[in-house]
Amino acid sequence: MTRTTHLLYLHGFRSSPQSMKARKMAEIVQNQHPDVTWWCPSLPASPRQAMAMVLSGVSAWPRQHMAIIGSSLGGFYAAVLARQLGCPAVLLNPAVYPSRDLARHIGEHPAWHDPAQKIFFEATHVQELVDLEALTPIDSSHPPSSLAVIAKGDEVLDWREMLARHASGQVRLLEGSDHALSDFDDVLPEILEFLHLA
Repeated sequence: MTRTTHLLYLHGFRSSPQSMKARKMAEIVQNQHPDVTWWCPSLPASPRQAMAMVLSGVSAWPRQHMAIIGSSLGGFYAAVLARQLGCPAVLLNPAVYPSRDLARHIGEHPAWHDPAQKIFFEATHVQELVDLEALTPIDSSHPPSSLAVIAKGDEVLDWREMLARHASGQVRLLEGSDHALSDFDDVLPEILEFLHLA
């Protein structure tokens, strides 16, 4: 089995590299897999800019030895990128129809981990999400290798939509939990086994 030497983490809407899951993964990579290249960028509000920044940042990474983890909106981005780059992805409560879900969030929002930081989500960003959604067809004869961690207790996204979109890959369906996956520690062993970090 191919080992992962480069790991990209993509946070969700209004989130940041300071999220509990991102910090926990960073710590594991640093302490247990020091040879793995880790990158968890702070993503701009514009989906088009976020994707361009990430694609540029991983352009020199070895495709056959890289993997992506994405949470919520970052999980949607991860699914799009995994398809484009042909690499495995771990999807944590991934958004399925972000253009629909975020259309009601146009405007200014405080960031979760630093309320002093403001995020401006614009109407044009919804259209950028529509364009990205067109890149992730549900029926794919060659879906990229993925592990979707889906919580039935997610209070933000519908677990049935997540399951329907990602059923062709591996799925860990949690009976309870929540959108933030506060019991992230319980699924970590399965995530790490899937990632096969060097």
